[in-house]
Amino acid sequence: MRDTFGSRSVLRSAGGDVDVFRLDALERRGVPLARLPYALRVLLENLLRHEDGTGVTADDVLALAGWDPASEPAREIGFTPARVLLQDFTGVPAVVDLAAMRAAMARLGGDPARIDPLQPVDLVIDHSVQVDRFGTPEALAFNAEMDYRRNAERYAFLRWGQHAFRNLRVVPPATGIVHQVNLEYLARVVWTSEPAGGGRTVAYPDTLVGTDSHTTMINGLGVLGWGVGGIEAEAAMLGQPVSMLIPKVVGFRLTGELAEGATATDLVLTVTEILRAHGVVGKFVEFHGPGLAALPLADRATIGNMAPEYGATCGIFPIDDETLRYLRFTGRPSALVGLVEAYAKEQGLFHGPATTPASYSELLELDLATVEPSLAGPRRPQDRVRLGDVGRTFEEALPSMRAASAPPPVPNAGRWEGEGGAPANGGVAVAARPRAQVGTGEAAFDLTDGSIVIAAITSCTNTSNPSVMLAAGLLARRAVERGMRSKPWVKTSLAPGSQVVTEYLREAGLLAPLEALGFHVVGYGCTTCIGNSGPLPPEISEAIAGAGLVAVSVLSGNRNFEGRINPDVRANYLASPPLVVAYALAGRIDFDPLAEPLGTDAEGRPVFLREIWPSRREILDVVESSVRSEMFRARYASVFEGDARWKALPAPASDLYAWDPDSTYIREPPYFEDLPPEPRPVEDVRGARVLAFLGDSVTTDHISPAGSFRADTPAGRWLTERGVAPADFNSYGSRRGNHEVMARGTFANVRLRNRLAGGREGGFTRHVPSGEPMTIYDAAVRYAAEGVPLLVLAGREYGAGSSRDWAAKGPRLQGVRAVLAQSYERIHRSNLIGMGIAPLEFLEGESAVALGLTGEEVYAVEGLAAAVEAARGGSSARTADGGADRREVAVRVTPSHGEPFSFRARLRIDTPREADYYRHGGILQYVLRRLLATPAAR
Repeated sequence: MRDTFGSRSVLRSAGGDVDVFRLDALERRGVPLARLPYALRVLLENLLRHEDGTGVTADDVLALAGWDPASEPAREIGFTPARVLLQDFTGVPAVVDLAAMRAAMARLGGDPARIDPLQPVDLVIDHSVQVDRFGTPEALAFNAEMDYRRNAERYAFLRWGQHAFRNLRVVPPATGIVHQVNLEYLARVVWTSEPAGGGRTVAYPDTLVGTDSHTTMINGLGVLGWGVGGIEAEAAMLGQPVSMLIPKVVGFRLTGELAEGATATDLVLTVTEILRAHGVVGKFVEFHGPGLAALPLADRATIGNMAPEYGATCGIFPIDDETLRYLRFTGRPSALVGLVEAYAKEQGLFHGPATTPASYSELLELDLATVEPSLAGPRRPQDRVRLGDVGRTFEEALPSMRAASAPPPVPNAGRWEGEGGAPANGGVAVAARPRAQVGTGEAAFDLTDGSIVIAAITSCTNTSNPSVMLAAGLLARRAVERGMRSKPWVKTSLAPGSQVVTEYLREAGLLAPLEALGFHVVGYGCTTCIGNSGPLPPEISEAIAGAGLVAVSVLSGNRNFEGRINPDVRANYLASPPLVVAYALAGRIDFDPLAEPLGTDAEGRPVFLREIWPSRREILDVVESSVRSEMFRARYASVFEGDARWKALPAPASDLYAWDPDSTYIREPPYFEDLPPEPRPVEDVRGARVLAFLGDSVTTDHISPAGSFRADTPAGRWLTERGVAPADFNSYGSRRGNHEVMARGTFANVRLRNRLAGGREGGFTRHVPSGEPMTIYDAAVRYAAEGVPLLVLAGREYGAGSSRDWAAKGPRLQGVRAVLAQSYERIHRSNLIGMGIAPLEFLEGESAVALGLTGEEVYAVEGLAAAVEAARGGSSARTADGGADRREVAVRVTPSHGEPFSFRARLRIDTPREADYYRHGGILQYVLRRLLATPAAR
């Protein structure tokens, strides 16, 4: 390694002397750093420490140190995170890919042991538990037993990986949600390591990438990290830096403090709405200002968690006194806390009242006192609705949700949205509201549009936050004291982010009233927010389907995209935990909780939300009396051990995994079959057909759903043919280690709207040459047999939502060579490149609709090789006079009737490293070839 700027020196701290790479070494060279945002200072230290003259050069360091807030991102840098964080939905396929790379390395004559994480990797199993049983004290044990019964093969595979890869640690099931475990235990804020050649310990900022988009929750602790696709994470594990452009940084100044009645959830929904409207995709957001002093760490983590929902790469807070307080409180060693304080102050990373304000690319401001109680829905997390307006706006959205099965509009008839698939230029009139009776006699009840059938306190966003969790308990206690109960048609659940939550709820005497309302602990995992809500009671499900009802879920999560929460539920609202409880009491969404009663008490008197809502002082008092530091120390003392079921799983010790050809969970993927030593030349796409013609805001849930699926789907048929009963299908998320299931599940979301499907909702299309309707998977197989490459047409924000590598892997296995969209979400665009799919973007002002495309044409994409070479040139991608972008390609269109025509599109390969990944057919192929060509270190 090099040290051009003489930055390496000694830092003395209470825990001992450590080496650091001092940022002020650059100031001695005349580079002023005070104006640099906090996040860019962390990146700058990363470059200083990894300067080697090739991957990171002195010019890279100077380019970042000289950052111009007004400049457009153009300079590529390589970010090397200190560690990698996985959860099991994305972690299992990542470990499968590493196992497949080892197998390929052995076949090609290399040493398979060279495929091993070079960075520390933590995998937290939290995405698999489902809410099979609820509303009973037995729910937790029953759901845990079902979790192991369904996923024993996956978990045994992870046990193998834990032993086979020296740098992989696994947190067993039923421990907590990955981001809360990261916040409360794994994160260090300042990391240390021993140099390979010996010498003094090196200290540096704790940084990471994670295979869950909500990795950004850790930004609340001052730790820089964000979500990436699984394939990017695998490359990072194997020592490849994360390729990125020096970003724009949006400053978000906070002032004041939250008013009475407003929660951290209301704050984050407000922030999400503001930032989505402003536009922060691909940018860093940095929170600062006097309002930080009134914002607890848990509230900051809540805001950081939702960065994917407002579209930013990260939403970071600086290190300050609150950071140190939280580290002490959650049981971090005193030596670590001392090092964090000393390091942050020495490096200019500590925020205080006298901190010089940084310069930002753009600046926003929010007075916390203006935040109002809110929900977000019914389809997207950025669609904030004031609490008093929820009923009215639900009524306004109802026609479009009822019309979701209507045919899509004809081209040029208005903007068409993929999110929910409804016409944005109006819907159909709603007739008299349908009703469905469930049960008989005194136990009978009616369901109608707006009936809430799921009320779930779930997900990392809010279950990490004691103030909102205890507020839910306080509200529940008052409701129970008034003799209230949740409505019988509501499926209630409580999925805490860690075992600490259960402990402090019990300590406060608030677990019992929550249970009295049906909010028993159902598991320690993502559950409802990831789509593991479990089935509704059969009579509820049948009533919804029979009457075609628009049923509702209310959850304290971060995602409410259509088709994600439950296939029976069309409208989904994000809310704070106390509001989740309140809506369970009401049982319907179509009313005004600020003016109308939630229900009646034991004497038949109306009970209003304001009567049972706890005050801020009450919440703070119970937080201070019930949440204790020793709870964290005790619960995390054995975090990697697991229970008897975990320890009983087989854990074979071998470098190579023994693939079972009959397995329906873990199979060797085909990515490395017949891999040539050198990549083939980049070729144009010719004679292509459109597999799917999609609209705006198509999410990764639409492309690669995570939830349950039926026996009549391609994935269901494949499993049935192998003797798997529908009751044992599990979910798409749990089958991500099996490419056969996942390829069949691609574009299989029940709410997908494909214009080629003739108005039919779900994973359907039309084989254009024959005109035959069929599933998207079956059409892909047929096109493959005919030797026809495939394209996907889409609108704005293609690939929004979760970090999901199968949303790129699946299309690649189906034969998709390119996607042509108006814009992309950051993670999905990089995932497409990582799987060798070309992300093409319409030029400004153009779209599939504006160009009159129908999806029935034959397409050619010409000039790909030249565009990729231009991307490899980085800043030279534009012509010398700053004119045309050399990354533009020609798209030639041959309609079935009429004259051929062409238009230009931009290849969204933004950095030289991304260009290399694409040339090799994907990241993993690139890494494998490099390892084969590089002699092993002795």
